[in-house]
Amino acid sequence: MSFSPTPDPVLGDKLACDAIEMVIVPRTHDLGGFTVRRALPFAKRRMVGPFIFFDHMGPAVFRDGNGIDVRPHPHIGLATVTYLFAGQIQHRDSLGTYVPINPGEVNLMTAGRGIVHSERTDPALKAKGHELHGIQSWLALPRDQEEGAPGFDHVDRAALPVIEAEGKSIRVVLGSLYGKTAPVPTTWDTVYADIVLEPGAKLPIDPEIEERAIYVVSGEIDVQGDIFGEGKMLVLRPADRITLTAVSAARLILCGGAVMDGPRFIWWNFVSSSKERIEQAKDNWRQRRFDVVPGDEQDYIPLPD
Repeated sequence: MSFSPTPDPVLGDKLACDAIEMVIVPRTHDLGGFTVRRALPFAKRRMVGPFIFFDHMGPAVFRDGNGIDVRPHPHIGLATVTYLFAGQIQHRDSLGTYVPINPGEVNLMTAGRGIVHSERTDPALKAKGHELHGIQSWLALPRDQEEGAPGFDHVDRAALPVIEAEGKSIRVVLGSLYGKTAPVPTTWDTVYADIVLEPGAKLPIDPEIEERAIYVVSGEIDVQGDIFGEGKMLVLRPADRITLTAVSAARLILCGGAVMDGPRFIWWNFVSSSKERIEQAKDNWRQRRFDVVPGDEQDYIPLPD
């Protein structure tokens, strides 16, 4: 989706728990009956591994012909990861891709030197009403791949490995975790998992993942005696082995990976290790030099002021 600059999230209260480096409480924005909670980017924590942007969309119920209508907009220097818990989004891009994403599937769009896409709700779904709930995140690309060719990968739900044991269901979305590897291409050491816990279930977190964060989608968890509920991102201290416990039925996202190869600049939908490259991308979009989206050529989001 398109990223509008917003105030940074706020840091939670000081904790007794020494396993947690930081608690990010996302800013919540009401987009007309559709809430978005943005945990990253954050002033005191720009990235967790390659994750430079993290939005929790919904849950929302659309009625009366409403839905998502994100007009064509550009990206450079990143890969978008769209993962839904409920609903559907129709993706179109300047490569000619036209594919719906459904719950449990992965849309990975690699922008590289530049791509344009739109995200909309199918008119048939709009007409009858529908739910939408999910996560959209952005991954910074390695410096040597920021100007690579754009690409798109869609992976079906059935292709993603699932681990089920002792009150846990863990779907590996990106990278390798608990001995399973997702068949989704990545350009950096990346971990991303959708985790559902029954009350009382325990989840160990691998200390070998260099940077790690837990986002609580729903329910409550206990980390060394501190209780965290829905809408909190917990950035874990590196190299610590921790085990969290579900206080109630809970759904979590585990994300992270290796420390990125240097800082990144982010402006609107552009990510780069170079400020000059972002200025060039601004001018290219202003002058309409990006490729158009087949089937969605007539509309676009103008460059913000």
